[in-house]
Amino acid sequence: MSLVPEPGRADPCLHTRETFEFVVQAPLAEAFPLFGADKERAWADDWNPRFVWPARPEDREGMVFQIAHGERSATWVNTVFEPQAGRVQYVYVLPDVMATTIRLTLSPLGDETRVTVCYERTALTPRANAQVAAMAGQDRAAGPEWAAQINAYLSRATDRPTVR
Repeated sequence: MSLVPEPGRADPCLHTRETFEFVVQAPLAEAFPLFGADKERAWADDWNPRFVWPARPEDREGMVFQIAHGERSATWVNTVFEPQAGRVQYVYVLPDVMATTIRLTLSPLGDETRVTVCYERTALTPRANAQVAAMAGQDRAAGPEWAAQINAYLSRATDRPTVR
């Protein structure tokens, strides 16, 4: 975590960077789609994006969607969606609170896929430093939860062979 001075202010805004890794029990071609905003709904119970563009949910570079954060709404943009390269990136802004970049890198690991996730968060005002710090703590601990949710979903899917 680092404090970044806001222009014209003596009190700095917090910037965090947290990275975690986990393994998905499926090959890259099967695992990659699960990290698109639309397909994430299959394994993340509380994930409910409202698509702005394209109007019909479609995981692709340039898609724009919104997610509720309490009384606020964050606007997300997918800035990278490259299945062959195993790269996904999102940028979202929670107005007057924070800007966040999420980078995912997926790489083949035999019949499984290694996933590396990096969250960078920047408070947009010093008043948001505590919220950014709290979210960074959640980011730091998210790997096992993501792995459990995704792998449980994959084990329940009826149209795929069991991966051991």
